[in-house]
Amino acid sequence: MSEDLRDEVEALNSIYGDGCLTPSEDQNETSSATYVLQLPGDESSSLRLQFPASYPAEPPTVLGTQHSSGGRKGAGARDLGVFREALGTVFQPGSVCLFDAVEEFSRRIEEENEREELLRQQQHEKDDDDDDVEGEGQNADRGERTVDAANQVDFSAMTPPPWTLSEVVVENKSTFVAHVAKVTSPAEAKLFLQHLLWSDKRIRSATHNITAWRIRGAGGVSYNDCDDDGEDAAGGRLLHLLQLMEVWDAMVVVTRWYGGVKLGPRRFALINSVARDGLVRAGLGDSGGKEKERKKGK
Repeated sequence: MSEDLRDEVEALNSIYGDGCLTPSEDQNETSSATYVLQLPGDESSSLRLQFPASYPAEPPTVLGTQHSSGGRKGAGARDLGVFREALGTVFQPGSVCLFDAVEEFSRRIEEENEREELLRQQQHEKDDDDDDVEGEGQNADRGERTVDAANQVDFSAMTPPPWTLSEVVVENKSTFVAHVAKVTSPAEAKLFLQHLLWSDKRIRSATHNITAWRIRGAGGVSYNDCDDDGEDAAGGRLLHLLQLMEVWDAMVVVTRWYGGVKLGPRRFALINSVARDGLVRAGLGDSGGKEKERKKGK
């Protein structure tokens, strides 16, 4: 096994869980290495890949489906075709490609699932069209989800959100950057996040996009929310940072690209560091409101 392939196996298993990429039990005596790739998702297939000795100068070969996803008819063939297309899109000679291929596969499957969900919702709306009061409430909920699912917002005509970027921090091959913006409602925060993901493919395909926002509404109502995006407890730490810095009516998105080297608890310090830097650059905090008050009280 080449060093590049060994590093990629370790990286994928650390990102997606042990067993994501494992050696096939029926290895042959050729110079190629055969692996089973478990695609991410509860109902995704596993595929058989063969890596030539020259990898990453040459791409891996997708031999076929090991197990079909979730027992759905045709799902295995769909996953196989989508992954082959994704692999062909991202591969560049000399660069490891499996992580990018898996991320591209996940993006394409998500888009396909969203289209299917939209069609189901549209059919449901037709079936419920004669239900006046109850149907109106149901359609309102479905309509909100449809905008997200089908991406029907015309982002190309939308004024880009006024993001403030933090310094880009790189440590042990992982890269961190924060986007900060002022927002006035949870709906606006969600729209800004969707626009960010739509407008930047590299951010959309990042390992994690961790978010938090803190908003004062009318009548003394406040809104606090966060999302780990797979980085356990990171969203809650971002929200806590907003509270410590006494920041209101703002959102922060911290993007991380995993570089194959585990950082352990150090990653949380880096996530908070770029978030704090972005907030300060946006004029939304200094060294931390409540933290400063505690120091004064000592």
